[in-house]
Amino acid sequence: MTQARDRLLALLIRPTPPRLLWGVLTAISFIAVEIAIVHLLKRVAPDNAFGAIFLLGVLVVSAGWGVGLAVATSLASAMAYVWFHVMEGTGSVVPAVVVFLTLALLTNALVGQARLRAAEAMQMSAELRASRARIVTAADQARRGFERDLHDGAQQRIVSLGLELRALEASVPEDLTDVRTQLTGIIDGLSHLHTDLQELSRGIHPAILSRGGLGPAIKTLARRSAVPVSLDLDVDRRLPETVEVAAYYVVAEALTNAAKHARAGEVTVSARLTDTELNLRIADDGIGGAGAGGGSGLIGLKDRVEALSGRLGIVSEPGAGTTLSVTIPLPTGG
Repeated sequence: MTQARDRLLALLIRPTPPRLLWGVLTAISFIAVEIAIVHLLKRVAPDNAFGAIFLLGVLVVSAGWGVGLAVATSLASAMAYVWFHVMEGTGSVVPAVVVFLTLALLTNALVGQARLRAAEAMQMSAELRASRARIVTAADQARRGFERDLHDGAQQRIVSLGLELRALEASVPEDLTDVRTQLTGIIDGLSHLHTDLQELSRGIHPAILSRGGLGPAIKTLARRSAVPVSLDLDVDRRLPETVEVAAYYVVAEALTNAAKHARAGEVTVSARLTDTELNLRIADDGIGGAGAGGGSGLIGLKDRVEALSGRLGIVSEPGAGTTLSVTIPLPTGG
């Protein structure tokens, strides 16, 4: 009942009214049904005015359409109401018209204000989503730039220095054991530094995502996961970069949480692609009790997903594991 009421209010109080033709048909239908109902009720209670029945159509039309149709509907309803009483010799046109018109104009004015507020709210919501999307896009571009700089700059320089030191090590006489040991230590340190930078750049913006797309990137995450991962992927094409990046970080964060906090024995990752949206489901068999707060990183993911007009839901009953459900709409033509 509550859902039906909310849907009716959303239909009536929306930023732009429906087409006028629908309003005319609605008004005619209401008046015809009201006349039929009152005709039947008059047989049961001939002394009752039943004016409230004729007001129903006036209220609906006044709320859903413009003032012109509201006035026309109120006049027609008033005439129908008076007609029943003229037949009885008790009708008066003026009071009925005044009441019906007043109610119609008042309803139309109030709903008009509500419609204006709804339009402003929708505009603000759209502007907020666009702003968040721009922030996310800028952050992704910055991450990609950092990753490229690390790969093409620092990492390549470290590899070059390592090769030079290897050559220097090979030229050192074998009797200079201390020097060779020090060089070996320096080379090993550079190797570890290179590995650390690779992991850092991978976390900033995964190269596999740029090269292979979402499917291979999720498979790579599964291989690196500290918890065994069961995959069910149906992603057969490249997606817009913002969608792929958002989905990648959702899976990455979910796997990290499963390993660090959930004490999970297994995680199932499902990805389904339709013509209009990407659906992700990440479920673990851990201890549950997770939430969007508490340092889980899900708040940032929720913002990222909602910036793409998507939805992120979490179900995490204590003792029953945690399930993340994500739906990201695909841009038209994307």
